[in-house]
Parts: sequence; C-alpha cells; structure tokens
Amino acid sequence: RALSKSIDADYKRIQFTPDLLPSDVTGVSIYNPKELQFEFKPGPIMGNFILADEINRTSPKTQSALLESMEEGNITIDGMTRPLPKPFFVMATQNPVEYEGTYPLPEAQLDRFLLKLKMGYPTLEEEFEILNRM
Repeated sequence: RALSKSIDADYKRIQFTPDLLPSDVTGVSIYNPKELQFEFKPGPIMGNFILADEINRTSPKTQSALLESMEEGNITIDGMTRPLPKPFFVMATQNPVEYEGTYPLPEAQLDRFLLKLKMGYPTLEEEFEILNRM
C-alpha cells in the first residue's frame, strides 16, 4: 500500500474465496435501461498494485482470470479488450497446499510470478528476540 501511495497509484486487494467468479475479478457489463446499453463496471484487477490474497483458495477458472491478465496485460469482457493500467503489479499470497479447501497452482501459473518467499514460523529463540526488541 505504501508503494502505491508513493507514486500516486491505485491499490486493490482481492480476497480469493471458493465462491469467487472470474467476473468478480475482471469486471462485468451491466445493462443500463436509461441509456439502453451495457456499461462496463471494472473489477478490482483494474488497479496498479493488486494484492491477490489466498490465490489458491479459489477455483482454477477464477485463478486463470487473474493469471491471464498478468500475462496479457489486458482483459477481455464481452468481446471487448480493455488494457490494464500502467504500472501493473500483482502480489499474491497462498495457503499451504496441505490446508483443506485449496487448489494447487500449476507450475506454468507459478512461473508468472517473479519471486516467491516462503515464510515459516520463528524458532523459540527468535520469538524471544522479537519480544526483546519491542
């Protein structure tokens, strides 16, 4: 969030859940009866800095909506292609695959991320060190 504020850019967070649909990520066209036409309502993917939280809790179809936008740099809704804003940066978290209710991310999808950090728990000594620094 601090990085996005420092360059006056949008920050969006997407909480991935089992019932999340691809259109919840990308956006949807909604009919406006006053204008007699469809209007595009952008989804949270239309931001500069995106936090995709717990990406492996949602279905592979919804995962692919996010990962496709990362690869293509745009989204297509109802046959109309819309470019994503520049800069476009995605950070994602995932639950350990041992957790119930997770979908594994294929290697081809993981390759779209530049960096992977695996955070474990501190040892007992490290916990004491953390407490001593407070």
